[in-house]
Amino acid sequence: MLKRKLVSAFCVLCMVGLIGCQKNLNNDQSLEQENQPLKQPVEEMKKPVTYEQVPQNGPALVEIVDPKTKKIIETISPKDSGYETNLQAYQQHIEQLAKELARGMDEMEGYDQRMMLDRLDEEGKVIKGRPQMILKESELVERILDASATGGQVEIPLYLTQSGYSFEDIPYLEEVVVASYTTYFNSADLGRNKNIELSAKAINNVIVGSGDHFSFNTMVGPRDEANGYQPAPEIINKKVVMGIGGGICQTSSTLFNAVDQLQVKYVERHHHSLDIGYVPKGRDATVAYGSLDFRFQNTSDVPFVIQTTYGKDFLTIDIRTAEKYVEILTKG
Repeated sequence: MLKRKLVSAFCVLCMVGLIGCQKNLNNDQSLEQENQPLKQPVEEMKKPVTYEQVPQNGPALVEIVDPKTKKIIETISPKDSGYETNLQAYQQHIEQLAKELARGMDEMEGYDQRMMLDRLDEEGKVIKGRPQMILKESELVERILDASATGGQVEIPLYLTQSGYSFEDIPYLEEVVVASYTTYFNSADLGRNKNIELSAKAINNVIVGSGDHFSFNTMVGPRDEANGYQPAPEIINKKVVMGIGGGICQTSSTLFNAVDQLQVKYVERHHHSLDIGYVPKGRDATVAYGSLDFRFQNTSDVPFVIQTTYGKDFLTIDIRTAEKYVEILTKG
């Protein structure tokens, strides 16, 4: 049906102290629902929508077109799909197709993409990430239904959301530490500590703009040997086992305790099945790539920067912003 391949997510459970993460999340979640309102359509969608008539020798066909490449990615025969005999079933078929195009299925990649937030390099210059991209499913369904009687081409409605900060703020975002949290670990646990170091580096100097959604799994990426992650203890079903990437949850939990001092809204957060030693009970945020994530939204009107310091036996995460934004960003 779809000809694109879904990027295979290698799910790695992480260990915290002597404890790690659990896996139980349903990933069938629409980014469209998570990130309302949609902000900016892709360039091709800024002009009025037209349904180009496709010459037909047989039944009318609806061709779904990628607005970026202009390629036809799917062809529908409304007559064969029940448009004339069972409109309700036909609409359900179209809604399922829109869902698959947006979110992907099995080994097929969807159009929806979480935002990869920008970051600062060592010289304070911006390293661009990528905007959030959303396929608005309800709009695509409406367009297909409108074109079903006569046939034609329908472009996929894709919307982009850029990070919510101004480049004029960049020189000042490191002025003041508005929140900080430190956790400690055993310096002798070399594999586990390497995993903490790598994950902390992956979120260092990330800019979280106003309204931005931060996803730990998106920013850190796969925890596997190819990315330098080491075997370390982790917990699965309340049993401690060895797994690649154990210790990652110490980074995500330290981050939670830092940003929890700010004006943020939690989109996704999970607890470990057992108590952990480096944060108080209930103050953790377990993660596992491909399933459990730690996600929050900056609900303040100002941006901030995440900065990490990895030491011999500690991890500190500071949240910095411009001095003029301190009162706005912190909790009242």
